[in-house]
Amino acid sequence: MSRDGAPLVDLRCESHTYPDGTVGMHDIEFSVYPDESIALVGGNGAGKSTLLEHLNATLVPDDGELVVDGTPITEDTKAYARKAVGFVFQDADTQLVAPTVLDDVMFGLQNYGVPGDEANQRAREALAAVDASHLEGRIPHHLSGGEKRLVGLAGVLVLDPSVVVLDEPLAGLDPERAQLVADRIQRVHDEGISVVFSTHDLDFAAEVADRVYVMADGNVIGSGTPREVFYDDGLLDEANLHPPSAVRVARDVGIGAIAQPVTETDLVSLLTDTGDSKTVQTPSIDDRGRD
Repeated sequence: MSRDGAPLVDLRCESHTYPDGTVGMHDIEFSVYPDESIALVGGNGAGKSTLLEHLNATLVPDDGELVVDGTPITEDTKAYARKAVGFVFQDADTQLVAPTVLDDVMFGLQNYGVPGDEANQRAREALAAVDASHLEGRIPHHLSGGEKRLVGLAGVLVLDPSVVVLDEPLAGLDPERAQLVADRIQRVHDEGISVVFSTHDLDFAAEVADRVYVMADGNVIGSGTPREVFYDDGLLDEANLHPPSAVRVARDVGIGAIAQPVTETDLVSLLTDTGDSKTVQTPSIDDRGRD
């Protein structure tokens, strides 16, 4: 992760109020830098989806500003924000619009005037990037939840975004599909694309994120590295969150105060080094429950 220079996305939102008068977000400062992965965590109703939808101008602040790649986003430049910051919605059906998967991934390119042959080739490459080439002739609405998320991700990647934003990408998926989607998100980040995702699964956040933002009551109440955030009991209590499994196990066996592991890999390595690995069983991603 590098945070040198200007951010790719810089959001300042003093307030955002929905038409019914509900305050969805206030006093927000949120930045995304090149080559980083950010997790946004918080309880239901904390404002996570509202914040994410501001990052590509799906929503706009009542009072504030969004800057993407140095360009202030106005009504005239919203299209630029939506190309540079790709958004994968939690409800994948909302962005699946074409009769076949390949047509769906090509759809955004065609809207930007990319010729048919080039759009076809780029769509196939995007599907291959998320290991979904075998789905190209399928009807999108007949896919499983995990398959729909991958197609939605391909439909974003085909536009060569600087940042990919995913709203609860693992929600509602069985453990096998959740692991598949999680692996593809990590692969996108490994390719040098910045990733922002909201999640209730703090184990997933600990594994993937370079930085974590914590939200409660429409506001960011804290941020930092996974270690800084997930060992801050006061911050997690304020957001009504429980720490990741590795943090809880580390504390149970008495090593949390010193080594502070946040992932299963960290924990197993520490326990192996101390000779305690046989006494503790840590949950894998396949064993964890999901909201």
